[in-house]
Amino acid sequence: MAGDNNKIKNRYNRVSKIYDLMEKPMESMLMDDWRKELFEKIEGKKILEVGVGTGKNLEFYSTDKEVTGIDFSEKMLEKAKNKSKDKDHVTLMEMDAENMTFEDNTFDTVVTSCVFCSVPDPVKGLKEIRRVCKNGGKVIMLEHMRSNKPVVGKIMDRINFIPLHIWGANINRQTLKNLQEAGFNKEDTTYKNVWSDVVKIIEIRNKK
Repeated sequence: MAGDNNKIKNRYNRVSKIYDLMEKPMESMLMDDWRKELFEKIEGKKILEVGVGTGKNLEFYSTDKEVTGIDFSEKMLEKAKNKSKDKDHVTLMEMDAENMTFEDNTFDTVVTSCVFCSVPDPVKGLKEIRRVCKNGGKVIMLEHMRSNKPVVGKIMDRINFIPLHIWGANINRQTLKNLQEAGFNKEDTTYKNVWSDVVKIIEIRNKK
């Protein structure tokens, strides 16, 4: 799996210079509104963002939060660091979501935003999130995943190789299923479809 991590990391390093440009159409149409809705759900003071990328979410954190952002792509982090120069409440670190170095029960809220399409072993990454989030804390996610509609789902399976080989993103991940495999309770998980059944805002109460 380490080889997969390095392969995807290198792909994100490669596209880091144009990543924001690639996503600008979707950002301008929809993503900003979805991000604002996501960040209304944050609780507590100590916040972890997994897969901070180029730092698109940093503007949404209020200065009374202690925000730690991690990413395994050093080139993406360079972009994020440029955006956080005037944000003393933000700390950015190069770190793999599957192998975090934080102590158990460190964070009040863990945030992800279009991340679990790219984590090579998503269940392992979600287990790490569950570990570092406090008991009773919150996990909030804005994620795209495989459609449950038979025709759309099959199309996503067939074309998945295209984004996977360009920048390392899977468009057919089954994230709700992966959350349960990682130990999160189904009854403590709620979600809202924000674009068909492909993009969801997920809210989890982390009961251990």
